[in-house]
Amino acid sequence: MQDIREVLDRRAVTPVFQPLVEIATGKVLGYEALSRGPAGTPWESPATLFAAARAAGREHELDWICRAQAYRAILAAGADPDLTWFVNMEPTAWQAACPPDLAPVVAEAEARLRVVTEMTERAIADDPSGLLAATAACRTAGWGVALDDVGAVPMSLALMPFVQPDVVKLDMGLLRAPGDPHTARVVTAVAAHAETSGAVVLAEGIETAEHLAVARAMGATVGQGWFFGRPGPLPRGVRAGSRLPFLPPPRSDDRTPFEVVAARRPVAQATKAQLMPMSRHLEAVAADGREPCVLLACFQEARHFTPGTARRFARMAARGPLVAALGAGLDDEPAPGVRGACLGEDDTLRDEWNVLVIGPHRAAALVAHDLGDDGPDRERRFEFALTHDRGLVLEAARSLLGWIAPVRSEELSAVGLG
Repeated sequence: MQDIREVLDRRAVTPVFQPLVEIATGKVLGYEALSRGPAGTPWESPATLFAAARAAGREHELDWICRAQAYRAILAAGADPDLTWFVNMEPTAWQAACPPDLAPVVAEAEARLRVVTEMTERAIADDPSGLLAATAACRTAGWGVALDDVGAVPMSLALMPFVQPDVVKLDMGLLRAPGDPHTARVVTAVAAHAETSGAVVLAEGIETAEHLAVARAMGATVGQGWFFGRPGPLPRGVRAGSRLPFLPPPRSDDRTPFEVVAARRPVAQATKAQLMPMSRHLEAVAADGREPCVLLACFQEARHFTPGTARRFARMAARGPLVAALGAGLDDEPAPGVRGACLGEDDTLRDEWNVLVIGPHRAAALVAHDLGDDGPDRERRFEFALTHDRGLVLEAARSLLGWIAPVRSEELSAVGLG
């Protein structure tokens, strides 16, 4: 094959499969599907294959091809229906429809296979609304969701709760640096999340008995790596040792943050001047650098997103996983690196002033509803509630993600995703 376009046109991608093993028993729970280009070509490795497809503007199509070829191989093998199949999805792949020639095998896979779709944390930051739609579609099909490479970058810890993954995959680098303070922070945050949510912790890159012992100490119950088996053709006749559990899907919610919190917490009244110190304190929590934090804020109107506020938010966005500002008159990027949303005249968020902070170990939300006073801005009264209940803050924060605009295509190109 002379050209990457020919590889894509001929769907010339081959899946290989690596076992996922229950650490306590050594029994196979499932396999991860990995893709390879045509042997002997420059596109044999997945990195070069995706790089070439990206350069040709066909990355989304390749992503569908890889998944469909994996499904086709699994279905042809007549695999045990209790096996779970991990299949990767590129962060922007949900923006493109499935090619018509691949749709039948994808539909058959939805009906017959237990699939876990793997996503990376960059998917959340790039397009929060799209991510919610993609994960909802996976769960509507009865499939699970895994967050991949957790710990590779600090932002994955703060973004992890927004996905509510069934499986958290620890980055393989953690096994090789068990004494590193970063590893300890990641393991502690993941353990706390797993204890609260019931998510399964999977350790990648297990190659030795020592790695296996470290994985156990980190709380992993499922392992993957050369110690258990290298990627290869799908073996015949493998039976599932047990069934990997999926979590109940999170409920969809079209309420605003104030409506979410006020339904479960006492509401008081205060002026804007009285609420400003609380708002600034939460911003300071997000900015103190002790842990990566998501900051989501609603400003009602663009005039409240002052130049000073824009500078503060831009500084936080430069080192944080996700910083967003929403308000009438704000654009998709109201300050460098800050995600935005322009609220319409009738948008329910127009009456709310919200500041939400979520980190791996802390969470807080100030939610306020404008009572519609005339007069000086600082004397305007709000109904408000303040909460540090992590589950409630996350519920309120997730309700905001649907408003946030995705990263523009030129921004994706700048970071190598488009």
